[in-house]
Formats: sequence, structure tokens, C-alpha cells
Amino acid sequence: MSFQEFVFYFLSAVLIVSAVAIITARNPVHAVLCMVLCFFTTAGLWLLLQAEFLAIVLVLVYVGAVMVLFLFVVMMLDINVARLRAGFWSYLPLGAFVALLLVAEMVIVLGGRYAGFYDAPSPPPLAAGYSNTKELGRLVYTEYVYPFEIAGVILLVAIVAAIALTLRRRKQSKYQNPTQQVNVRREDRVRIVSMPSEKRD
Repeated sequence: MSFQEFVFYFLSAVLIVSAVAIITARNPVHAVLCMVLCFFTTAGLWLLLQAEFLAIVLVLVYVGAVMVLFLFVVMMLDINVARLRAGFWSYLPLGAFVALLLVAEMVIVLGGRYAGFYDAPSPPPLAAGYSNTKELGRLVYTEYVYPFEIAGVILLVAIVAAIALTLRRRKQSKYQNPTQQVNVRREDRVRIVSMPSEKRD
């Protein structure tokens, strides 16, 4: 076994354990932290596949922005953990079946060449000056520019919907009304009191 294969199997084992920990953790904060580990491990797998740009984007965007946002949302919301775990065991057989099916598919696709199911062609060697970042940018902004723009619009709609769904006016929260501040009059804020002057002895 080469060092690259050892790293692949190690990262795969960490990825599977962290993915299982996401759905089995009772604390939502622990689940989010396990998802951060899952993303880091996936970035390592991208590096093994020589997709450096995707690995960096996964770390910067998902770990650095999305997961931090998830962590803040989970910590700020009042989540009833007991209610979320109420129907966990009823969905376990179906979830286990789907998980076994996914594992079987991955074994057939990834391990089929070693098991003799099919003879997968090896990828052609890359040129010395090849840049996968440049190739990815060329494909995204030429052949897949319309799906890329549609995905951006869908994400924008999702952000607006998330803000609209979570926006709640609480009675105990204090906020300022700019309209009342602009329309304020001097008579409402200042009261001139006439007092007799004091005489010094």
C-alpha cells in the first residue's frame, strides 16, 4: 500500500465517522462541529484528486462562512432536542437501508476495477502547465454560465426566504424607530422652566 492510498483510506474513515456523528449527536452544536470536521476531511480528499481550487473553496466558503453561520444559528435558536429525537428510531430501518444502498453503490463504482467487475480506464496524464482552476473557470463561464446564474438566483431566493422566515418581532427587544426620530418636535423633547434667580447672601 502506497502512502497516497494510506492517506485516502485514513481520510475516508475519518469522513465516515464524522458523517455518522453528525446524525447521531444529541447536541446540535456537536453535530455542527462534526460537520466542520467532515468538510475538512472532504477538502483533503479533493487535494488527493489534484483539485486544489475545490479544496480551498470548500474550506473557505463552507468551513469559514457557512458552518460558522450554522453554529451561530444553532446556538441562538431555542431548539427542543427531545422533540427532534422523538421519531428517530422509527426512521432508522429506512435510513439504514438507504445508507447500505449508497455504500454498495460506492463500493461498486470505486472498487469495481479491483474486484474485476469492469476495467476502468486510467485518466490521461496532465500537461506540465495544466491548471484545474483555469479549466474550471473556463467551463463555468462559457458552457455552464446559465446553470451557474440560475444557481446564484436560487441561492439568493433561499437567503431572502431564510431571513423572512426567521424574522420575528419580540416584545422585550428594544429598537429605535427612525420615523419617530425624524418627526420629533422641540416641544416634545425640551421643556423650558421659568425659575426665580437665587440671591447670594
